[in-house]
Amino acid sequence: MTPFATIWDRAVARHGEASLREHFPTVKTAEELAALPDDRYLAAVAERVFAAGFRWRVIQAKWEGFEAAFAGFDLDHVAHLDGPAIEALAQDTRIVRNRPKILSTIENARWMQEVSAEHGGFGRWIAAWPTTDTVGLWAAMKAGGHRLGGDTGAWVLRLVGRDTFRISGDVVACLIDAGVVDKKPTGKKDLAATQAAFNAWQAETGLSQGALSVVAARSVGAID
Repeated sequence: MTPFATIWDRAVARHGEASLREHFPTVKTAEELAALPDDRYLAAVAERVFAAGFRWRVIQAKWEGFEAAFAGFDLDHVAHLDGPAIEALAQDTRIVRNRPKILSTIENARWMQEVSAEHGGFGRWIAAWPTTDTVGLWAAMKAGGHRLGGDTGAWVLRLVGRDTFRISGDVVACLIDAGVVDKKPTGKKDLAATQAAFNAWQAETGLSQGALSVVAARSVGAID
């Protein structure tokens, strides 16, 4: 496997160190993640679920409306939305009127309530999951939540400040070039190999997984 120093040098040559560091995502401490209210986690989940298949600018422009329509993403409120309330949301021009995604938000609120009750807060569950098993956290979010597969789980974690790498096309190109995988990692074996590579690179550099992801992407392209 290619040492990360080689990947770093290639990325710096392409974009410059200052530009790389400007794009490093903000990472919260475990304490900060645990203290983040449950509603902020549901807001992040809803943001990414609604953004899938839409231009981000559309969701961003309507976000205040989303916050109001879903009552600040209070888990208890959203989890108990019923037929008439769902119909009202489906006609609410403050949000993207996508019924399946509205229903997904309700299902995710119910799942997150269960996780929160078991762990004393959804953030405590997120914070306690080891960064050496980020792909395991993605899998747990996909299995428990709704529409959280693919890259959505990683985006949610990035939004709330939990350290995570992503598997964009450019990151995949870097992983292939580094000899980690030979195609986009989707199966357990390739995801485990990807996680092992990021763990090794983190030990080598001391950088966050998010920063490693940015550098990996920009060593071959631009987007992590």
